[in-house]
Amino acid sequence: MIFGFLFLICLVGQVGIYLSGLRKVSVPVVVGEIAAGIVIGATGFGLLPPKDPLLANGLSILSTIGFSMLMFMVGTHLPLRDPGLRKALGKSSISVALCFVFAVPMAYLLAYLTGIHQIPVFTLLLANSSAAVVMPIVHEKKLDGPTVLLTTTWVAIADTITIVALPLALAPNRLVNALAGTATVTVLAVVSFYGLKRFRESKIGDYFRTRSKANGQALDFRHSLTILFGLSYVAYLFGVSFLVSGFAAGAIVALIGEPKRFSKQLIGAAEGFFVPLFFVLLGAQLDFRALIHSTANLELAGLIAAGTMLVHVLVAKLVKLPVASGLAAAAQLGLPAAVVSLGLTAGTLTTVQGAAIVAGSIISLAICSVGCQLLQRYSVASPDSPQTPPLEAHPGHDE
Repeated sequence: MIFGFLFLICLVGQVGIYLSGLRKVSVPVVVGEIAAGIVIGATGFGLLPPKDPLLANGLSILSTIGFSMLMFMVGTHLPLRDPGLRKALGKSSISVALCFVFAVPMAYLLAYLTGIHQIPVFTLLLANSSAAVVMPIVHEKKLDGPTVLLTTTWVAIADTITIVALPLALAPNRLVNALAGTATVTVLAVVSFYGLKRFRESKIGDYFRTRSKANGQALDFRHSLTILFGLSYVAYLFGVSFLVSGFAAGAIVALIGEPKRFSKQLIGAAEGFFVPLFFVLLGAQLDFRALIHSTANLELAGLIAAGTMLVHVLVAKLVKLPVASGLAAAAQLGLPAAVVSLGLTAGTLTTVQGAAIVAGSIISLAICSVGCQLLQRYSVASPDSPQTPPLEAHPGHDE
């Protein structure tokens, strides 16, 4: 029965939390979740996926929701309401453009060395940065100042562009349809944002949100989930990846701001169940045992990690940012997970190649940790460059 598998997934999914809490061997939570999936999946004991196709389909549906929620979380971490964002846009945009300039020849080299001719995908991987990784670390370490703001804005722009472009890179033969789907989702996201904003500014909206807060009805969270699943349905109709709809719904939250209780509800639903389930099942599909014995794919993992670091460090030096900024911006999470998940589903990637890409992503998290540690040297309290404020409420709804 599916509850047995859900019990197993929830049980092993907690490994990431406990590993991240050990000071001497502290690792990112997601690494522990993927590792747990590896142990119970194809690489380890083969406990997942189940043989019953109905159960397999059920877990697959939950994993798809987890993927959408992951992209939703990535979108919420964009610093779209940061007062200093406009000031940092120019230099940060140049940094992103330079990342693509270096990533293209690096992608051709990667394709030549590995024999995997996925140049558009490699380009996006090498130019990508993960706001979902960098922003929480910045807030946790209370990093501030012009250098930090430029770095986080660079990361946010790169994350946005690469995620939006990924469906186009994965389906070049369906470019028109992918463009139409992405454009439709974007337009509907904009309409949803203004509709939700107007509702919240109205007396009716204020009344029902106040009532929801008093009765614990989670109205704001229900609105966000409705938008998420509505945009995901539109993406499905156009055959566009759910990463676009999830990211767009998260960006709406980042723009409009939410009360503190919304953050708790989101963490409970997404980080408490759906996102860990996605990463555990992703790890369960990958063949790390074959990866260890595959020199070519081990090289792929190393080349992706080294190439991403090299691209971002070179760009940091060119735009006169410290090496620490380049190392921090080299973090990858959502995009590689999306590439592997979609590639396995479409059959364009093998389980070993997927394991290599995930391994490269894990290495990049370690690189980012070093970069953020070094970035503390450039963190200064500055009234002209405030950090991204926490998700704020509509007046009167701050808790």
